[in-house]
Amino acid sequence: MMRQTETTANLSPTIRAMRSAAAAPRLAKDLAGTSPAPIVLPVCNAAPSATSKAATKGMMQGTVARTVNCRGVSLHGGVSTTLTIMPAEAGSGIRFRRSDLPAQPFTVADWRVVSPTPLCTTLVMPDANKIATIEHLMAAFWAAGIDNAEVLVDGPELPILDGSSAPYLQLLSDAGYASQKTARRILKVLQPVRVQDGDRWVELLPFDGFAIDLEIVFANPVIGRQRYSFDGSVGQFTDALSAARTFGFLSDVEALRQQGLVRGASTDNSVVVGPDSILNPNGLRFDDEFVRHKVLDCVGDLMMAGARMQAQVRAYKSGHAMNYLAVRQLFNTPGAWAWVDAAAS
Repeated sequence: MMRQTETTANLSPTIRAMRSAAAAPRLAKDLAGTSPAPIVLPVCNAAPSATSKAATKGMMQGTVARTVNCRGVSLHGGVSTTLTIMPAEAGSGIRFRRSDLPAQPFTVADWRVVSPTPLCTTLVMPDANKIATIEHLMAAFWAAGIDNAEVLVDGPELPILDGSSAPYLQLLSDAGYASQKTARRILKVLQPVRVQDGDRWVELLPFDGFAIDLEIVFANPVIGRQRYSFDGSVGQFTDALSAARTFGFLSDVEALRQQGLVRGASTDNSVVVGPDSILNPNGLRFDDEFVRHKVLDCVGDLMMAGARMQAQVRAYKSGHAMNYLAVRQLFNTPGAWAWVDAAAS
């Protein structure tokens, strides 16, 4: 593929400002190390095939067919939280509402209201209240073909469940799929865009479909260097990515908890990494579970564009903040993107 004019942003000052709140790696959840049962997603309009165009080629928008809910502990707050997913009108997007507040304020999942942090993706509402740790649910919406939904949560953070997207995918399978009579729109990348901070970077490249190639490098020998290529198919996401859990380092837990973070984290909802071993009793679900989870996070974070993306994503040592900044840089680059109907993408 010919490389067009590339827009690059060196974001070191921005990234370092974000890191000041919490400079350590993430900690999250696990399902006692065991792999969840296979998930059967509801049949949706123009059912995806196992190609890189799979998740971008449903022609019409979709929502959940019925209301579903779940309850679980929040990762950072450590409190029991109830989440409810309800059908929504075509064109409304994914809307999050705080049901615990008197006015029940809401916001749409959109990059313009994201407060990027190294540990999770957080939405900031007009009244300054927040809803945090939405990335695993957003990745599940991507895989299930859900464009519009109303999400009620009775606290400032979603439940972490088992630390992956698999329980949310199962919840959406239980909810069923309802096709809507409005064309789905796709965010098409027209020119390469790159954000970089030191040796960390993310690139969004023009591509006839959707794909992610991501590499991570950690000094801890348990993780080391891992790379994973995702072909953009719903089948690969469901089978190979959705069950990959969030992770963190035992050495960071006390410092993070003193900052009010990871208070709900445990081996029940995170892969916990010691100096030279995994501390979860049943180990890993995949040998490269760490990089697979980073790809899962990337899928969810890119949904902050407001729609599915048509692009090839290449990333090195990236995380939530870098993913957000790549989306922001794309929208801030004239001529680098366009909205297109799914049928024309």
